[in-house]
Amino acid sequence: MWTELKAPSLAEMEAVAHELFERLPAEFRGLCEGVIIRVDDFPTDEVLDEMDCESEFDLLGLFQGVGLPQQSFGDVARLPNMVWLYRRPILDYWAEHDETLGHIVRHVLIHEIGHHFGLSDDDMAAIEAQETGQAD
Repeated sequence: MWTELKAPSLAEMEAVAHELFERLPAEFRGLCEGVIIRVDDFPTDEVLDEMDCESEFDLLGLFQGVGLPQQSFGDVARLPNMVWLYRRPILDYWAEHDETLGHIVRHVLIHEIGHHFGLSDDDMAAIEAQETGQAD
């Protein structure tokens, strides 16, 4: 059976991320209008330096942009807000932990989107628990 399994490609993981996003509560998704979800193998060197990462495997995801609390109607045109998921660090984390890959991708996705609108870690955990029917 294991001979048939393989790690998801960038495109497959991005499709999974979008599918998981569509399963999130509507009020959560509604706050994400215009946020772009992307998957790459690793963060850029600039991101690693900015985040003070020791290794390219240290960062599972990243929100880039201007969060909702910092936005105003008078803002000049800017780049779109983006959520990055980093495939290789996520796969590495998956290999070392007893969680499904889908659970990890969903957790990272929720956490990074949460930064878009200033949610606390507790708020993000509550959203995850609501979706899965579990309490933390």
